[in-house]
Amino acid sequence: MNHIDLAGRSAVVTGGASGIGLAICQRLARSGARVTLWDRNGPAAIEAAAALAPVPQGAHAGLALDVTDEPAVSAAAVEVRARTGSLDILVCSAGITGPNATTWDYDPQAWRDVMDLNVNGVFYCNRAAVREMMHNDYGRIINIASIAGKDGNPNASAYSASKAAVIGLTKSLGKETARTGIRVNCVTPAAVRTAIFDQMSQQHIDFMLSKIPMARFGLTDEVAAMVAWLASVECSFSTGAVFDLSGGRAVY
Repeated sequence: MNHIDLAGRSAVVTGGASGIGLAICQRLARSGARVTLWDRNGPAAIEAAAALAPVPQGAHAGLALDVTDEPAVSAAAVEVRARTGSLDILVCSAGITGPNATTWDYDPQAWRDVMDLNVNGVFYCNRAAVREMMHNDYGRIINIASIAGKDGNPNASAYSASKAAVIGLTKSLGKETARTGIRVNCVTPAAVRTAIFDQMSQQHIDFMLSKIPMARFGLTDEVAAMVAWLASVECSFSTGAVFDLSGGRAVY
């Protein structure tokens, strides 16, 4: 593993108790960052935080937090800066796929649920984090989007639309903060096998695999490796950008 220096940095990872989010927490901690995990599953977040590699500047923390609750998100961001002295890194990994169905059969409530978590939740977290980062004129925001936000996956209209929105939000915020010390980027993985596959049909899983030229799913550690660099001070001239992790699927 290449070493990326995040010593002394304070990081927040949403959805950090499992899957891609947990792998990112582990990589950031091994790089020296003090990590706060925000997750709906509070006990799992606390347990995951306790298992991270220790850092000199203080203990990692896990917090039960629903990122669709805007006041709670804003308060949690303020608390992180008060407790650690700064909020340097935000990684928005929390998300759901929603059901697999054609657009004309898609349940409207399921659509709202996907949009609320995948879009509104990312907006609330980005908004709150930038406000705290501005105090120190430094920050790195990395939003986890998806190749589906670029290509559009059939029978996944809500997920595809939500991840396209994350890409658009990233580009907009990256331009708004370009003359500050804050950088905002997103990554667009192809399918990565995690518990989120439990929300998908086998037919949809097989479709996603068929689209990847490498003929395998991505690994959570591969996503975490790219995020770690995007979270570093070395990521200084990239903002509002989209970084692919698609096994060759991306065509633009």
